[in-house]
Amino acid sequence: MAERNLDFDRVVDRRNTRCLKFDFAVKRGYPEDVLPLWVADMDFRTSSYVEDALAELTRHNIYGYTNTQCGDGFFEAVSGWMKRHHRWNVDPSWHVKTPGVCFAIAAAIRAFTRPDDAVIIQQPVYYPFERLIRLNGRKVITSDLVQEADGRYRMDPDDFEQKIIQNNVKLFILCSPHNPVGRVWTAEELRKIGRICGKHHATVFSDEIHFDFTWEGEHHVFQEVEEEFRDFTVTATSPSKTFNLAGLQQSNIFIPNPQLRCLFRREVDRTGYDEPTSFGIAAAQAAYENGDEWYTAMKAYVADNLDFACRFTREHLPGVTLRKPEGTYLAWLDFRSFGLRPAELEEIIVQRAKLWLDSGSIFGKAGEGFQRINAACPRSTLLEALERLEHAINL
Repeated sequence: MAERNLDFDRVVDRRNTRCLKFDFAVKRGYPEDVLPLWVADMDFRTSSYVEDALAELTRHNIYGYTNTQCGDGFFEAVSGWMKRHHRWNVDPSWHVKTPGVCFAIAAAIRAFTRPDDAVIIQQPVYYPFERLIRLNGRKVITSDLVQEADGRYRMDPDDFEQKIIQNNVKLFILCSPHNPVGRVWTAEELRKIGRICGKHHATVFSDEIHFDFTWEGEHHVFQEVEEEFRDFTVTATSPSKTFNLAGLQQSNIFIPNPQLRCLFRREVDRTGYDEPTSFGIAAAQAAYENGDEWYTAMKAYVADNLDFACRFTREHLPGVTLRKPEGTYLAWLDFRSFGLRPAELEEIIVQRAKLWLDSGSIFGKAGEGFQRINAACPRSTLLEALERLEHAINL
């Protein structure tokens, strides 16, 4: 059977489908005619193999309690993907299924820390990290990333270690590749930060949900950088970004250390989450078994979109800078040369350009003056967004 869903130029109307990206603008205070490129899902139809697997499940028409076991094909599909695309050999005993990576982060915070313990992150970073830490009664510590003159970000290991010592940090939430700044961390960068965590007994939750999107460099699975890192690392992956399956609620968490895995499972059990959804399991297995052709074509299309966005920014958006991300399908637009307060920049983006992007300020103070835009959409949609922005800036 050949892959059918390879027309990424096709604009699919997602309105009136309970779509978070398109159907909740007015409820969230945005104009009805706003063009949304904020939340990190794609506007592409996913692999036809996923479509067919879900159609077959629908025809069966019984949706009772569901689970998987080694040997039924599910774990073999997941582990096959990891081996083919990341040279990562995962063991079945490490595997814990959750309905999402944010769910897993919240469970990890409760499992590995106590109320008022400190959890460290590297802002500007995916904003649910801070929110989940605070909602679970822990203290947020940030070792901000440092931006170089060429726009590239780096970690600050000295500051990171000092913050861990000063605050007796128990947990580090790593974002790799980094959302929103688009860094693909080198093995040496990860090695430095990992050794610090090991030295000071800080557990690492490594959010690698974007690890299938690397444009420059090579993604290194954090727990595999040094064998000792397995002892204190929880690695979170999901087909949700790679195959646009976020609404099906299925993530794969890998925890080699039995003690950490027991603590994590116990916290997951306390939520009452017992079984994954039948649709999430079917979709993930189909994607990982048969989705390579779709994935390769989609990735090439998104890479071209990011190149296009960089060219358009240079040629048509004076004062705005954009460095092509090394990873993820999210572009980090720098508006700081305009000298605007976050609210003033948001006024231009939302009211003049009629765009719904992610304001950089929600990623932490270090993100003020930036906007995050999602390039995983048809080229015509991306062009319209950038032209709206050009018009708004030139008013």
